[in-house]
Amino acid sequence: MSFLINLIIGLIFGLGLVVSGLADPEKVLNFLDITGNWDPSLALVMGAAVVTTFIGYRVVFARKKPLCAIDFDVPANRKADKSLMTGAILFGIGWGLGGICPGPAITTVGLAATGTLIFVPAMIVGMLIARKVRAS
Repeated sequence: MSFLINLIIGLIFGLGLVVSGLADPEKVLNFLDITGNWDPSLALVMGAAVVTTFIGYRVVFARKKPLCAIDFDVPANRKADKSLMTGAILFGIGWGLGGICPGPAITTVGLAATGTLIFVPAMIVGMLIARKVRAS
């Protein structure tokens, strides 16, 4: 049952990425290009995501326990430490340079776009390297 719920949530998320334009690197790069061909439409997507998340967290955490798990899986560390900041900076640099991030990349891998076919293997290698560095 949990797999089916996760699959449905993933499909809805992927559909949202495609509909919002986040799966289109050109649209993302135009959003980030505030001095050139700026496209502010992704700011509306971000605003809608913030509102949805704000409401969703209140609804979910009002429950005593999750529907499909024993307990809520909330990280114990709530501080912005070096690891979080480094990851956020690397993510932002990669997103700004490529115009795509992991969610949309996985969503569009089926399109076999050249950028995605380069990005996804590089992302996987980066994840493996990060895992090795963290373990040492």
